[in-house]
Amino acid sequence: MKLTMLGTGHAIVTEYYNTCYVIENNSQYLLVDGGGGSTLLTQLKHAGINHNDIHHIFVTHKHIDHLLGIIWMMRIYCQGMKYGRFKGEAYIYGHEEVIRIIESISKQVLEPSETACIGKTLHLVTVNDGDTYNIIGKDITFFDIHSKKAKQFGYCMDLGNGEKLTCCGDEPCYESSYPYVDNSKWLLHEAFCLYSQADIYKPYEKNHSTVKDACELAERFNVKNILLYHTEDQTVGTRKELYIKEGQQYYHGNIHVPDDLEVLEL
Repeated sequence: MKLTMLGTGHAIVTEYYNTCYVIENNSQYLLVDGGGGSTLLTQLKHAGINHNDIHHIFVTHKHIDHLLGIIWMMRIYCQGMKYGRFKGEAYIYGHEEVIRIIESISKQVLEPSETACIGKTLHLVTVNDGDTYNIIGKDITFFDIHSKKAKQFGYCMDLGNGEKLTCCGDEPCYESSYPYVDNSKWLLHEAFCLYSQADIYKPYEKNHSTVKDACELAERFNVKNILLYHTEDQTVGTRKELYIKEGQQYYHGNIHVPDDLEVLEL
């Protein structure tokens, strides 16, 4: 299995693409979020991933830096299904609000002859807190992170052999999510900035975490690897070094601060 970061930045970045990624297992692909626009398609191309090979998408929440790229994927699906370029069926998972929004937008901006595939070969799947689906050959349990902003879901993927990967979305991890985080092989967690620069970027005002906060959580719950994303972009060129250096003060596992298009073996 491998994870390809298509983007690693927060909502308003210019040096990175917005946070989204693809998990691949035995030539099956799961796209998690889509960033803020058609650059998603460019990132997939640069990553060497054919968008027609992606049959599963999970959208965490409605914010534009996560959702709007999905509309472009829906256009790819709808046109591909209409003209025979896309083979098989596709599934987009999200909580009720997300599914309602993407269905509404797609039907307003795409042609009726294209959106005719929705509900037939393009499935919009509403997931609820605690629901488990088998996706790309892995059991994935979706959970409500109890966001203090827009409703948002994370997920926990069973990697087999008693190991798991947990994604907490793009907000601080709340107590209700601790059982999913506990003893994860991989924890995907936002880190808006360094703790030492919190007075500059003011993450707490935006309900985000610092590197210190995320790493303290990983240390507390015996996480083997933490992947930090959804960051500021002013430390481009030094971000990886600075984030790892700060994180190692609070966490003794492996810290990963990927660049856009970086690939990690899971």
